Amino acid sequence: MKRSGTLRLLSDLSAFGGAARLRELLAGDPAVRVRGSPDGRHLLLLRPLGTVAPQLLVAARGPGAELERAWPVGQPSPLDAFFLPWPARPALVLVWESGLTEVWGAGVGPGWRLLQSTELCPGGGARVVAVAALRGRLVWCEERQAGSEGPLGPPATAFSHCVCVRTLEPCGEASTSLGRTHVLLHHCPAFGLLASCRHLFLVPTATTWPGVAHVLLIWSPGKGKVMVAAPRLGLSYSKSLNPGRGDTWDFRTLLRGLPGLLSLREPLAVHTWAPTPHGLLLLDFGGTVSLVQSHGGTRAVGILQEAPVGPRGSAALGTFQGTLACVLGSTLELLDMGSGQLLERKVLSTDRVHLLEPPAPGMEDEEELETRGSLRLLSALGLFCVGWEAPQGVELPSAKDLVFEEACGYYQRRSLRGAQLTPEELRHSSTFRAPQALASILQGHLPPSTLLTMLRTELRDYRGLEQLKAQLVAGDDEEAGWTELAEQEVARLLRTELIGDQLAQLNTVFQALPTAAWGATLRALQLQPDGNGKLRSQAPPDVWKKVLGGITAVKEPPNGILPPFELLCQCLCRLEPRWLPSFVELAQQQGGPGWGAGGPGLPLYRRALAVLGEEGTRPEALELELLLSSGRPKAVLQAVGQLVQKEQWDRALDAGLALGPSSPLLRSEIFKLLLAEFAQHRRLDAHLPLLCRLCPPELAPAELLLLLRTYLPDEVGPPTPFPEPGAEPPLTVGLLKALLEQTGTQGWPSGPVLSPYEDILWDPSTPPPTPPRDL
Repeated sequence: MKRSGTLRLLSDLSAFGGAARLRELLAGDPAVRVRGSPDGRHLLLLRPLGTVAPQLLVAARGPGAELERAWPVGQPSPLDAFFLPWPARPALVLVWESGLTEVWGAGVGPGWRLLQSTELCPGGGARVVAVAALRGRLVWCEERQAGSEGPLGPPATAFSHCVCVRTLEPCGEASTSLGRTHVLLHHCPAFGLLASCRHLFLVPTATTWPGVAHVLLIWSPGKGKVMVAAPRLGLSYSKSLNPGRGDTWDFRTLLRGLPGLLSLREPLAVHTWAPTPHGLLLLDFGGTVSLVQSHGGTRAVGILQEAPVGPRGSAALGTFQGTLACVLGSTLELLDMGSGQLLERKVLSTDRVHLLEPPAPGMEDEEELETRGSLRLLSALGLFCVGWEAPQGVELPSAKDLVFEEACGYYQRRSLRGAQLTPEELRHSSTFRAPQALASILQGHLPPSTLLTMLRTELRDYRGLEQLKAQLVAGDDEEAGWTELAEQEVARLLRTELIGDQLAQLNTVFQALPTAAWGATLRALQLQPDGNGKLRSQAPPDVWKKVLGGITAVKEPPNGILPPFELLCQCLCRLEPRWLPSFVELAQQQGGPGWGAGGPGLPLYRRALAVLGEEGTRPEALELELLLSSGRPKAVLQAVGQLVQKEQWDRALDAGLALGPSSPLLRSEIFKLLLAEFAQHRRLDAHLPLLCRLCPPELAPAELLLLLRTYLPDEVGPPTPFPEPGAEPPLTVGLLKALLEQTGTQGWPSGPVLSPYEDILWDPSTPPPTPPRDL
C-alpha cells in the first residue's frame, strides 16, 4: 500500500507576537536566517550581514514578549544567532564578528533580558567567521593575524584560522556560566560550522584553500574523537580529540599524518549543507544528495528531479521517518533515504520556504505530540508540517488510557493477585479506587478534564516516551534514540519514589547507557564545578533526599540492585573517577537526618568505598581522596595512617593543616601520630616547619617533652657521642627547640624541670648582663 504524504497547517502565525512583522520579514527577504527554539514556541529571524537594515526578531507563540533589535548603518550586526537547548527557560545567543557574545533569556520576569555579555577573542586581532552551539558548548572558527608566506607551502593566510570551544551552561535564573577557551584546531583554513544533536561538522567554504577544500571534519564530543573525511576520495580517519583531557590538533600536522588525504582533488562543489541526526546532507549543483555519516562514510541518497539554480544555500534539506525532504523554490520532493526512490512531489503556493528542526523530545506542547516525527515548514503563509499518514490500526494511547495504565501498575503492586490487571478490567469492573484527595476531585470539586490538565506534564512525558519506543522498534535513528530514551527515563524515574521496580529500572538504564544516564542525573542535580575544583548543586532538597535515601551499602546488594547513591558512585568510577570525592563531599553537605548521610546507617564515604570493591582491591589514590574529603575523624586518621606508611609526609601534614578550628581534637591526634614518627627517625626533618605549624598552641612544653619521651626508641646500650655507621641519627636539641617554640608558653617553662639541661632550650633571646669584674 503506497503511503500518502500530508501537508497540514499548524498555525497561520496569528498566534505569534508581532505576526505582521514576522510575515513581512519572511516574505520580503529570501536570505533571512530562520531558526526555531527547542520547545517549538519561539521563532528567530536574522537578516544576514550586508543587508540594508540588519534586524533580529524573536517571536513567541502565546504568552511571552517578543524581542526585536535593529542596528543602524555603520554599526556591526550579529554574525549569527541561535537558541540554546536549556530546558528551564528559553535562551538565545548572539555572536558578532569581533567576538562579542550576548546571552539573552526569557525567565520569570516579563520580556527578554541580557544575561551575560563577553568577548570570545579578548586578545584582539581576531575575527569570528563561523559559530555553532552543540549541547552546552559554544564552538567558533576565528581568523587570526597571518604570518609570513612559507618558502615551499601555500600562503600562511590560508591556514590562519583556529577552531575554539567553550562550555556555556545556565547558572541560576539571571546568569550563565561560561567555561575556559580550549583550542581544538590550530592553523586550519576557514571552516563553516554546522551542529546536529550529537556532532559538529566542519565543512570547507568558498574561501578555503583549494588544496584542502575536499576535506571535512566531524567532531563527536560524546565519543571524544574527530573524524577526518574526504568524500570524493572515499577516505576517513579517526583521531582522539577530547578537550577535557587537553587534546588539540594542528591541522597541517594532522593531514600530513593521514595518507592519501592530500591527493590532488577538486574542491567539494556543494550547493547546500544540512545537518541531521543521521549525519550531514550535501546537495551538489547537479541535484545529487549525499549523506556523510558520523563514521566518515559517504553514500548517495537520491537524485532530485530538478537541479538547484539559485544561489548557494537557497535550497532546504531535512529528514523525517526515513524520508528525505528537499525544497527547491516552490517544489517539495520527498525521497526514500534507503532506496533513493521519489515518493512524492508537491508544488507549493510560495517559493520562500524554510525547514525547521522539530522541537526537542520532552519539550513539546501537548498538541504538538501528534506531529512528532514530522517535518515543519515555515513561510509567510504560516507554519506547516509534512508527514506520512499513519497506517490503519496504529493509534497512539490517549491520556485517559495512560492514566489507567499507571493505575494498573500501582494496584498490581499493592494487591496479592497473581493475574495481570488490565486497563479494561480496571475501567469496567470499578476496580479503580483513588485516594481520598483524588476521590474528592472526582466527586465534583474539579471535573476530570481539570485533573488531566493538572497531569499534563506527566502525560506528555509518558506519551513522548511511548512514541520514542515505537521509533526505536521501527529502527529510526537508533543510536540517538537510545540516548534520548535513557535521558528521559532517568529524568522521569528521579521524580518518582525509587523503590522496587523503579529502582531496578534505574539500575538497568545506568548499566546499559551510563553516559546518557549520568548526563540526565547531572542536569537533575544541577551539578557545576566551582572555582576551587569542587562541585556545587542548586537542586532542591527533595531531589537529594531521593538520591541519598534507600538502603545502606552491603557487600552483596539484593539481586545486584544498588541504591541511587551507590549507583551514581559506581557510574562516576567508570566515567569520571576524579569527581567522586567531590561528589561524596557535596552529598554529605546536602544530606539531612535519615537520608543516609548522618543517619543511623553507614556514612556516605563508606557507602562509596563499598562500591569500589573489597579492601585491598580498591584504587589507592581514589580511596585516599575519599577518606580525606569525608571530614570524618576515623576516615581522616585512617588516610593519614596510610600516608605515613607510604612516607608521603607533605600530604599527611597538609591533611592536618586543612582541618579548621572546628576539629582541634582531630588535628591534635594527627600531630601526635606524626610526632611519633619524628621522634623515631629523621625522615621528617625536612618537613619540620609544617610540623611546627601543626603543633597545637595549647600544648605546654612539659606535655610535649612527655610525648617525645614516650615515642623515643629504647636505648639498647650506653649513649655515645656519635651514632654508629648506618644507624638512625638521634633527635637533636636544635630540632627540639624549633618545636618547643610553637607551644603555648613563651619564656621559661611553667612546669617542673624535667632535666638539668632543659634550661638550655629556653635560653632568652637577649643574653643576661655581664657581671662586674674585680679590678
